[in-house]
Amino acid sequence: MSSIWAERARAWIGTPYLHQQSLKGVGTDCLGLLRGVWREGIGAEPVVVPAYTQDWSEAARDERLWRAAACHLVEKPVRALASGDVILFRMRNGAVAKHLGIVGADRPSASFIHAYSGHGVVESALTPPWQRRIVACFAFPEGEN
Repeated sequence: MSSIWAERARAWIGTPYLHQQSLKGVGTDCLGLLRGVWREGIGAEPVVVPAYTQDWSEAARDERLWRAAACHLVEKPVRALASGDVILFRMRNGAVAKHLGIVGADRPSASFIHAYSGHGVVESALTPPWQRRIVACFAFPEGEN
């Protein structure tokens, strides 16, 4: 079963990838997708997002994205992920977590919606290689829709 959060994310499919942007149909990155879905379901963003580089603080080994997600979303066990949850990925072993997606469908045919450089916003199968990269799972704040 698909959640309202997943449906909101799906409405962004086809939006081109554009670093640091968050405008449906015009351009977004993975954080911008999450920000846009937040605005559609909750309202104003809780903080102004400062400028960020594509390396997401890798040189400083700073888990900035993970900390921000934990401040504004509800962390839950990865094994309990469900449609509409936000998943955080570590793209390489030893690197900081710097990619986000929203679960489109949960098991058995799991998928996630994400903005991916060179592809834009797409829905991808949550295959074992992607699953191995998940480091955290979050729900949108309870009572919001």
